[in-house]
Amino acid sequence: MSDTTRYSEVEVQALGRIEGWLRARNLLDEVKSITLTEDGGRVHARLERGHVVALTLRYCELATLPEALGELTSLEYLDLSGNRLDTIPETLSTLTQLRVLRLDANQLKSLPEWLGDLMSLEELHIDLNQLTMLPESVCTLPHLTLLRAYSNQLTSLPASIGHLTALKDLSVGHNHLSALPSSIWRLHDLEALNIAENQLTALSSHIGNLRRLRMLDAGHNDLEKIPEELGTLSELTDYLYLSDNHLRELPASLFTRLTGLTYLNITDNQLTSLPESLGNLTSLRELRLYNNQLTTLPEALGRLIHLRELHAMRNRLTTLPTSLGELRDLKELRLSDNHLIELPESIGSLHSLTHLDLRNNHLLTLPMSIGKLANLEYLDLRANRLITLPTSLGELPHLAKLDLRWNKLSALPAWLEQLSAQGCSVLL
Repeated sequence: MSDTTRYSEVEVQALGRIEGWLRARNLLDEVKSITLTEDGGRVHARLERGHVVALTLRYCELATLPEALGELTSLEYLDLSGNRLDTIPETLSTLTQLRVLRLDANQLKSLPEWLGDLMSLEELHIDLNQLTMLPESVCTLPHLTLLRAYSNQLTSLPASIGHLTALKDLSVGHNHLSALPSSIWRLHDLEALNIAENQLTALSSHIGNLRRLRMLDAGHNDLEKIPEELGTLSELTDYLYLSDNHLRELPASLFTRLTGLTYLNITDNQLTSLPESLGNLTSLRELRLYNNQLTTLPEALGRLIHLRELHAMRNRLTTLPTSLGELRDLKELRLSDNHLIELPESIGSLHSLTHLDLRNNHLLTLPMSIGKLANLEYLDLRANRLITLPTSLGELPHLAKLDLRWNKLSALPAWLEQLSAQGCSVLL
């Protein structure tokens, strides 16, 4: 331990005992000490105002903790992630100044009730444990803004979770939740909610109360429908995940007010159509629709003028809307494993497009306008029904790969050799 003159005597002695405890377990050798830095690796501490305010003992294989840890009463940050702790000793109940407690990736089966005495706590990280429940006392923490309990064995959440009125970030994904307590919809300051990878069959219409929500992940559940009130969350700007549920349709008005949303994932459902309100997602950058039963895409798609990626593979699309050509910022268009017979002439207006995947469709011809895709780098046409190719394909200046396998071309055009000479990988 270095620079001890700057510490209070009690903390000097406590930190010294912690060092000895760690050294006895071969976590510190004879010539090293706890590093006093902002971030010194798996074992380090930080000094402020003459006190130890942060301590990290990460991934040290600890099954127990040194009792002297409870004497560092000025601690504001404690990281015990990646150990083998199955309980939290009561000696830590004295750490009433803690703001951040990280207990991720341990073997905790329960949390102590006295956790509610850590009244300064702002962040509680308990991902990747074996917790089956959370104590009600956690819901009395007045300053808690972040609660992450991803990948545990929770079957329910405390009924009083709505008392956490300061909470902004709640992650309880990858648990065994089949329902959510009604009070959760009173968390009016919530900005991020992860309830993915559970067994939820429904979302309450009261989700509309979460007016400040910026990110919602409800993917990988058993949802059969989405409440239209979700569409009133106008602050939902970051991500909306509804993938891998049992959705057959979406409310007609779902996207009307989500004008700031930048990422939408509704893959792996049973959707046969999308509402025209999709066109209101004018800030959308990425749209993932694959593994559904879509036969068409709405004309309103063309209003997504900032879209950069469209993933609609493995559906039942037979045509594409003419408005597709309005997506001037689109860089990736992935349409493999559909039933497309033709492409709209407007596809040639996608001047930013670099990746176009059309493999495993039923294309008989390609429009001449495809030669206007001046930035196209990768074009996959495998396993279609093409017998001829438009000469304009040979005019694509940046094409790096052209895959034509498993078609039945009647003759190989001479311009294919020219593409190869320019460095394009042509697969036949």
